[in-house]
Amino acid sequence: MEGCLKSRDFVVRFAGEGGQGVVTSAEALARAAAQVGYHVYTFATFPSQILGGPTWTQVRISTNPVQSQGDSLDILVAFNRYAYDNHISELRPDGVVIYNSEEFDLGGESGRSFGMAVDQIAKEVNNARAANMVVIGGVAQLVDMPVKYLEDFVVKRFTRGRDEDAQIIESNIKALRAGAEVARKSGFQLGELEPPTPPKYDQLLIRGNEALALGATAAGLNFYVGYPISPATTILVWMENNLPGKGRFVHQVSSEIEAITAILGAGYAGARSMTATAGPGFSLMSEGLGLAWMAEIPLVVIDVQRGGPATGLPTKTEQSDLLSALHPAHGDVKLPVIAPGTVEECFEASIYALNWAERYQGPVIVLSEMALAERSQNIRKPDLGAVKSERRKVYTGSNGYQRYEARELSEMPLPGGPGAYVANGSEHDGMGDTTHLPERHIRGTERRFGKLNLLNDGHYEAEHASSPIVVLPWGGSKGPAREAFNLLREQGVDIGWLYTMFLHPMPPKLLEILRKKELVIVPELNYQGQFSSILRGDGIRAESIRQYSGLPFKANELAVRLKARIKQHQERKVPA
Repeated sequence: MEGCLKSRDFVVRFAGEGGQGVVTSAEALARAAAQVGYHVYTFATFPSQILGGPTWTQVRISTNPVQSQGDSLDILVAFNRYAYDNHISELRPDGVVIYNSEEFDLGGESGRSFGMAVDQIAKEVNNARAANMVVIGGVAQLVDMPVKYLEDFVVKRFTRGRDEDAQIIESNIKALRAGAEVARKSGFQLGELEPPTPPKYDQLLIRGNEALALGATAAGLNFYVGYPISPATTILVWMENNLPGKGRFVHQVSSEIEAITAILGAGYAGARSMTATAGPGFSLMSEGLGLAWMAEIPLVVIDVQRGGPATGLPTKTEQSDLLSALHPAHGDVKLPVIAPGTVEECFEASIYALNWAERYQGPVIVLSEMALAERSQNIRKPDLGAVKSERRKVYTGSNGYQRYEARELSEMPLPGGPGAYVANGSEHDGMGDTTHLPERHIRGTERRFGKLNLLNDGHYEAEHASSPIVVLPWGGSKGPAREAFNLLREQGVDIGWLYTMFLHPMPPKLLEILRKKELVIVPELNYQGQFSSILRGDGIRAESIRQYSGLPFKANELAVRLKARIKQHQERKVPA
């Protein structure tokens, strides 16, 4: 048996075809590890067809909090030859390959590998559907994770009050043990994963999309409509399963245009309304968002970014919708944008978005992305009762009210109540009636932009902020950037950390700090360097580290690129 060192962290990738159990194996391992107190972080990528196509899911399990999917692999589980050929390059030199020997045979190609007849073993324990348990039993054995952890998970997962529960539990436990035995006989051992230290608070293993939906519900969302589109569909599914009730409405509409106009009407009528989409659907919402800005109607749109443009990469990740989120409509429009960077922040972002929409009476955009939306991570269980929900300032006076007359925010009448007005997409006077007078357009434009000053309560993170060079990630690039920052600090590199999920308006104090820096480095997943270009427009010396492969950053690779960029900047400062 090789190796016996204790380990705090390991990364396993399950790779194969869609429908081979790639995703279910990873989910089962993640849930089992989280249940006993390990920190878990998953990442999945798959093709856009319903079944088949190259699919892989990565699980990182650690005794400490983790912020990225991990770089190199400790274990590669290859369900077919294609998966092995395409992922073996990312295996650590001392890593181990488990391959499905019913699909292919490596022979002597890889010295640190062994085959496992997963389907045959599952049939031998009288449960053909337990093949994924065979696999994770083998994975657990390689890191000396006690099989009891997995057995406890099986008992919890399959205890559903059915007559056949006992038989299902028994066969799945047998499958786990059989897989562990195959791995034990292989003679490979990656080291012992240290026992977890469960936190003293309740946790949830939850995806980013689910956290967005949960946060919105906690903040009093009562009107949600959506149209299915990858990778935002699971928000609609969650809402359909959890939101309906007295005074709350959920509906699947026929298009993104119907979705934006429905929440626009609901917002006008007094509802806290929301929809979610991805890039192509967001493009179709452009005119509706312009109307919401012009008529000053509260609503929230979640854009779960994916590779673009056009159909692009429906199931890959990217951060390329920032410019369109800020300026989705023609004319002078700049919408509030919140871009969460972690699963926990997804919960918080929905709350802020709904409150901001009510506070400034207009549309708010939440920018997520595929890698964050589909990521599972265990977080502290939110206290839903502690969520503060800002309510609309409703006009209760007499008729003749001019809602748009004031230069600042004014109370909003509700249909059927006093103060009737026209919610008009044309430039308008105080009552909402159409006007083309120059002074009215000036007054209306200044009013709409002036209300953004009500949204300056966003918070930010700062560490070693006195450094002349700082890294400023946004959205889901936060985690890899944070781990890269930590690596560089350990190496003695003078670099600071700044971060906020509030991209517009940014916290004023953060803007002040950024304007004083020699260099602000922005890691972002797009070709154009969209966030750094926005920052330069605000007088900040910003440069991007860009990636547009459809995959998130890796922390170690990002650290190397950050270090090189710092060196390049320092060389530019030295006179020739």
